[in-house]
Amino acid sequence: MIKLYYTPGSPYARIVRIVLIEKGLQDRVECSVAQTRTPDSPYYAINPSGRVPYLVCGDGRAFEDSALICDWLDRLDAAPRFSLQDDSGWEVRRLEALARSMLDGLAVWVRENSRPAGERSPALIAHESGRARRLADVWEREIARPQMGGDLNLAQIVLACTLGFAARLPQYDWRTGHPALCAWFDAFAARPSFVATQAPAPAPASPGRT
Repeated sequence: MIKLYYTPGSPYARIVRIVLIEKGLQDRVECSVAQTRTPDSPYYAINPSGRVPYLVCGDGRAFEDSALICDWLDRLDAAPRFSLQDDSGWEVRRLEALARSMLDGLAVWVRENSRPAGERSPALIAHESGRARRLADVWEREIARPQMGGDLNLAQIVLACTLGFAARLPQYDWRTGHPALCAWFDAFAARPSFVATQAPAPAPASPGRT
């Protein structure tokens, strides 16, 4: 049995879990919640880095990076759906990278907010909040791209997980002034795979970046 380790609050793991559901691979991959950021966690004997998501194959090989795991899972049934090989795939990959850039910045911001108030870096928070605001403006334009509608792809999944993760930052109001982005996200958020991977409240403190 292939085994996926994740934490419910990790947006990176959520991307993988959505791919798993959308590909109908639940019977082939066992999902297990990992105990991270805990001294002497048994999980560290499985994955010394302690990060999630982490996929362990039946032959003992293991994959850590969320994009790599998605690609591997997509090919597991010999019917790749998200690994686009033609020229149109470059635009999807460009948009996916843009969404991952936004997610990475939000993950840093959330992690900084998890520190005691007196230890937080105002400069770092200002930098990441500025990045997040600029990228929301960019996405208000990019969301009209045909690749962000129609057949499901990784650019859509990553962006949806990014905007869902933004709920961990109440001070970040990405909705105001972005009606097209709001409409797109609200429609995607009704997707069963997105609903099924929603983190329970309260969400864990760490975004579990990979």
